[in-house]
Amino acid sequence: MTTFLKPEERLDDLQIKGYEIIQHPGKFCFGMDAVLLSNFAKVKKGEHVLDLGTGTGIIPILLTAKTEGERFVGLEIQPESADMARRSILHNHLEQKIEIVNGDIKEAANLFGGASFDVITTNPPYMIGQHGIANMSDTKAIARHEVLCTLDDILRQSAKVLRPGGKFYMVHRPFRLAEILSKMIAVGIEPKRMRMVHPFVDKEPNMVLIEGSLAGNSRMTVERPLIVYKEVGVYSDELLGEYGLK
Repeated sequence: MTTFLKPEERLDDLQIKGYEIIQHPGKFCFGMDAVLLSNFAKVKKGEHVLDLGTGTGIIPILLTAKTEGERFVGLEIQPESADMARRSILHNHLEQKIEIVNGDIKEAANLFGGASFDVITTNPPYMIGQHGIANMSDTKAIARHEVLCTLDDILRQSAKVLRPGGKFYMVHRPFRLAEILSKMIAVGIEPKRMRMVHPFVDKEPNMVLIEGSLAGNSRMTVERPLIVYKEVGVYSDELLGEYGLK
């Protein structure tokens, strides 16, 4: 079962349906934000889902385990990450459910056609610009900074490939919330639901989960916040539930 591994790679247990994912500790590994997004997103039976900037394929794999969606596609521009994602798909025998495409988010509409997906998920680069990046081709830098795509690129392409009434789910950073909401509305994706994630109950949020609807009505629900730690080093009961550990 480990024949899909390359040197320095490892298999991580995803704690659901026996699925595992290939990770490279020296490259970019998935984090809590991906797990929270997979729980926040709602996928109905038979729906087609596109994950923009899928990395090593964590979100499509988790959504396959948690939902009854029919088809999942992960779009990833970095060939090495896309290759790891494909090998994880094969390792978990999910090739009939998940397809990994090595391509540019800015070309999503050309790759897949307009109005071709019911749901879009994305865990995009959070940081603006290229400040502090020593190597523009560095895997972690590309995943964290808007080097190869921007928030505008993601929203424009999402509006094109979503079907009318289709759902958009994103995890991002609260410091960009005003920009996120205004730009969603500008491309026709109406913000519908939002949840803040706080490291501790008395600390400001460091993540925000957002749901939008293409051509939806103007009405948004703000859910109660999710608290990650109940004390230093101890996850909250709700967070453990998000990970399927409680």
